[in-house]
Amino acid sequence: MPRTLIVDDSQQFLASAERLLDVGGVRIVGTARSRIEALRLAEELRPDLVLVDIDLGGESGLELARDLAALVPAPIVVLISTHTEAEVGEMVAASPAAGFIPKSRLDAAAVRAFLR
Repeated sequence: MPRTLIVDDSQQFLASAERLLDVGGVRIVGTARSRIEALRLAEELRPDLVLVDIDLGGESGLELARDLAALVPAPIVVLISTHTEAEVGEMVAASPAAGFIPKSRLDAAAVRAFLR
C-alpha cells in the first residue's frame, strides 16, 4: 500500500478515516487540517498518495491539489468530499487530481481499487 497523507479540516473525520484506512492496511504517514500544513507534511514525508478534501473550511482542496502536483516528486492526489461525484465531477476533471472518492465510500478497498 502507498504511503498516504490525509488532508481534511475536520479533526473528527481525520481520526475516523485514519483508523478505518489503517485497519484496512493503508499506511497513513500523516494527517493535515490546512493547506499550509499539508504542503509542509508532503514535502517532509514524501507520501505516495494524498487524500484531499475539496472543501478545507475556507481553503480550497482544488488549489491544494495544484500545489501538490507541482512538488517533485509529485504524489498521486485523490480528492474526497461529502458531495457526490455527480456534484463535483467537473471540478475534479478540471483539477490535476487523479480522481475522486466520496467520503461515504472511503475505505481501504476504495483506495486499492483506485490505485489499480
